[in-house]
Amino acid sequence: MEYIMTSLEGVWILEPKVFGDSRGYFMETYQKADFERHIGDITFVQDNESKSSYGVLRGLHYQKGDFSQAKLVRVIKGRVLDVAVDLRKSSPTFGQHLMVELSEENKRQFFIPRGFAHGFLVMSEEAVFCYKVDNVYAPQAECSIRFDDPTLNIQWPIPAEDMNLSPKDTNGVELKDAVLFD
Repeated sequence: MEYIMTSLEGVWILEPKVFGDSRGYFMETYQKADFERHIGDITFVQDNESKSSYGVLRGLHYQKGDFSQAKLVRVIKGRVLDVAVDLRKSSPTFGQHLMVELSEENKRQFFIPRGFAHGFLVMSEEAVFCYKVDNVYAPQAECSIRFDDPTLNIQWPIPAEDMNLSPKDTNGVELKDAVLFD
């Protein structure tokens, strides 16, 4: 596994070594000791999976306080644009975002630490998205920041009118009104 540090402190891109032949391929997606050596001691407690169609935007989500989550995300079918937004007020990259393509072809993974909002936009006909989290889902602590917040200036490649959003995401708050991390 290759670990690639990004411009946002604590956010990593992971590129697995893929061994393919005429039968298909094999790759290691997570190995605790290797992960800890590069990123740190994160105890994942839950694996999640979602299936979405073209134009679905899920995010920008995070959980506040003691319920915040670190995530290790990947796509096993299709293609998404995945986004992490720094919500740490004391960070030199506060309010900045990073967008990474994750797909079944590139097999990349994206590690997003606590203190970040996260979302993705489906760019293929269908996408199956998997992620590990280090804290359980707590609906009372869930927050959503608007995908089109002008402060964030995220350049989504699909026009907003062609996106498919949940009511929660449509009604997300702007960054200036969000509960942030210290």
